[in-house]
Amino acid sequence: MNLHDPALTFALAITAGVVAQSVARHARVPGILFLLATGILLGPEFANVVRPDTLGEGLNPIVGLAVAVILFEGALQLNLDRLRREALTIRRLITLGALVTIAGAAVTAMLALGWSLRIALLFGALVSVTGPTVINPLTRRIRLRSNLRTILEAEGVLIDPVGAILAVVAFELALASTAGDVGAGFLGLVTRLGLGSVIGVAGGVIIGGLLRMRRAIPSDLRNIFTLACVLALYQGSHAILPESGIMTVAIAGLVVGNMGPRHARELVEFKEQLTFLLVGLLFVLLSAAVDLGDVRALGAGGIVTVIVLVAVVRPLCVLLCTRGAGLSRNEQAFLAWLAPRGIVAFAVSSLFAAELAHSGMEAEGNQLRAMVFLVIAVTVVVLGGTGGLVARLLGVRKLSNHGFAIVGANPIGRALARTLRAARGADAPIVLIDTNPTEAGAAESDGFRVVLGNANEPRALLKAGVESRRALVALTPNEGVNLLIAKRVEESCPGVNRLVAIDPLTPGVGPEQVDESGASVLFGLGIDHERWAHEFRRDRVDIEPLTFEGLAGLRISQIEALADRRFPTLALVHRRGRREQPVSSGTTLRPGDIVWFGWLREQAELVEPRLARAGFLRPHVERAEGGGDTAEGDASDTGGTLPGERPDSER
Repeated sequence: MNLHDPALTFALAITAGVVAQSVARHARVPGILFLLATGILLGPEFANVVRPDTLGEGLNPIVGLAVAVILFEGALQLNLDRLRREALTIRRLITLGALVTIAGAAVTAMLALGWSLRIALLFGALVSVTGPTVINPLTRRIRLRSNLRTILEAEGVLIDPVGAILAVVAFELALASTAGDVGAGFLGLVTRLGLGSVIGVAGGVIIGGLLRMRRAIPSDLRNIFTLACVLALYQGSHAILPESGIMTVAIAGLVVGNMGPRHARELVEFKEQLTFLLVGLLFVLLSAAVDLGDVRALGAGGIVTVIVLVAVVRPLCVLLCTRGAGLSRNEQAFLAWLAPRGIVAFAVSSLFAAELAHSGMEAEGNQLRAMVFLVIAVTVVVLGGTGGLVARLLGVRKLSNHGFAIVGANPIGRALARTLRAARGADAPIVLIDTNPTEAGAAESDGFRVVLGNANEPRALLKAGVESRRALVALTPNEGVNLLIAKRVEESCPGVNRLVAIDPLTPGVGPEQVDESGASVLFGLGIDHERWAHEFRRDRVDIEPLTFEGLAGLRISQIEALADRRFPTLALVHRRGRREQPVSSGTTLRPGDIVWFGWLREQAELVEPRLARAGFLRPHVERAEGGGDTAEGDASDTGGTLPGERPDSER
């Protein structure tokens, strides 16, 4: 086998990167841990099957273009409204924070490693960046408060181009021999940032504008069109002024993401998958190129440098950058803790190591790359590995398993929300999502928080805080849309229960498809949406709580009375002890459970005996355990029309 074939190295690196990240996801640990280990194991130090040197000069453009796509994808998901709320802290972190980190890292490297000022400044610029490839997966897995997540993700995306350009300037200073070269280096900082921003805004507006047009770009070509434009923007800006392209693509991603292009979800998904592929490729290639002998040669000085960066420089940076920003001590402490370094620092350090070697400074280049590798490895392992624990100890995680998000503010969705509130016996953390302003207004009149938007779009789910909810209820009139929403929530918010409304009498979505998606059928057997919406809108439905006194283990879907269309009955909410939740196909019953049923008012005398034969009886006086009203009081509060409320027919 010809191991000197560059195509083989490229193919093995891509495959190994994808496999390593897949294993890491199953193990629920940061993917970079496995990527670094995989690159070292497959590289010249051990297996010697991935040989980055076979790529020759082709490695540099591969790294550059991959970093461009990664930064564009990270910026694509930044929300300008949320950035404005945390603008002061973010602006300080990418300016003052970068300077503090550079100075602190440079001084530490000079004292602990004995490096020259020029190489130490270059190291400081490289480790001033954090990076979306590490930060974004961590913030999603930890489920941080929104403000902290916004700050960390924005810092990771925006400081990457700033830090990379600062590193280029520092590199030029390291090779400078005259005062004129030094002045040119500082001028290059301003021009690169300025030119990159201008081209990025212009390019982002053009790309976003074309994507917003209905017929400008065929829908099946939008993703590859965007990819091609990103690569052209990066390389075009780089051709005008070297190293300005990284700023260009970051700004372009921010502009495109906030213009709300058509098919935005598909674009983000495509870029996420591409980033997943490229991150794996880069980390395997670059870590395979690291000589572990150079890392070991750093000795105690290298460990001291990392400790000072984590325990002194980062906390000082956060303290200076968050003064007067309204963050609590615990929030500041978490920002000070979570600052792992990512792919941009690694990629740029590898490029500089090669350039320094060409300039007769091979030893300094190898030391620089080894030290950056050590910083990345230690910060990812220690900070990334303990991020969830520290967030929990500091109390900065979002509430989880907290309330419900109901997609569909239609009469059925509002009735379900009112019943959940009554079952709780107090104000319930419920949010409804709908695109219809009239239905949304009716839900707000009922006292519920409403997000006016499309639940198929990530922003609507983010505004509703779906990732922190106990369950998402998909209750639109379209059962296909309901299933699609449930699948997308599984991808973006794993761990959130999903309940899907379907009509079992139509040939569309069946219970088997819902089960295959990992969701549950809402209301146990499904619902005739058109019929029940009509009855609720005309205020012809009574909702009453009944106590189950039958045999334990009975599933709600086994109750024959719920399947009889002559006497329609809807099982809405199930409560056991202090826990209430919408009824679903997974609901099993125990004696003492309370279920809120809805039936047509004129059929009450016929329906109640049928439910009694199944073990459901009217409760005696029983106080809700959450400190709310009696069960009899709940019964009066959950009808089709609440006390003091206008029926839907009069809205």
